[in-house]
Formats: sequence, structure tokens, C-alpha cells
Amino acid sequence: MNAPPPAPADRDVRAGPFRLVASGDGQLAAHGPLSFATARRAHQEGLASLASANGRELEIDCAGITSSDSAGLAVLLDWLAAVKRAGGKLRYRRLPSGLVALSRIGEVEELLEGGV
Repeated sequence: MNAPPPAPADRDVRAGPFRLVASGDGQLAAHGPLSFATARRAHQEGLASLASANGRELEIDCAGITSSDSAGLAVLLDWLAAVKRAGGKLRYRRLPSGLVALSRIGEVEELLEGGV
């Protein structure tokens, strides 16, 4: 019996790929797993989506994140830094409890929940 092919490195087969979808003016919604398996692609996709910040206020609804880990937390923190460097503002809302717990352990909860 043949084994199934390995999953692509940017995809968590348990919950589908990560997506960042524009849902309105300055509004984005995160969907899918934000983990080691998806972090590289999610990071790149997010930077491309957020590149237009330039002084704008952006908000990402994180309720659609189906699973996360420390790599996902690192992605969210890097997006904050990138938007701040570009002179924009970014806030996350409806963060999953797992990401909030990781941010508390890493002592970055205030930054993650407060935005830049």
C-alpha cells in the first residue's frame, strides 16, 4: 500500500491553509492554522497585505485562526513591527485564547492585545 504524499510545508492538512482576507476598509480577517507548518507563507502573505498601511489604521480579526503555536505568535508580532516601521497602526481583535496564553508567557501580551 502506498503512503500519501507529504503535505506541503506551508499547509496544515488538519485545518487547511492559512488565509488573510480583506473584509472592508482597513479590515482583514485571519482564517486557518497559524503554526510552524504555515508560518512562512502566512508571514509573507501578511506583509504583502499590510504593506499598504502607510499611516492607515488596520485591524485583523483573528477569530478564524483554528490553531496556533509560538511560530504563529512570532508572525503576529512581526506584522506589528512591520506596520509600525511603515508608519501605520495595527490592532488585533478576537485573539484565540492559545495565542493570548503564549503572549502572556512571553511577556508580550500587552503589545499583542494593544497593537501599535
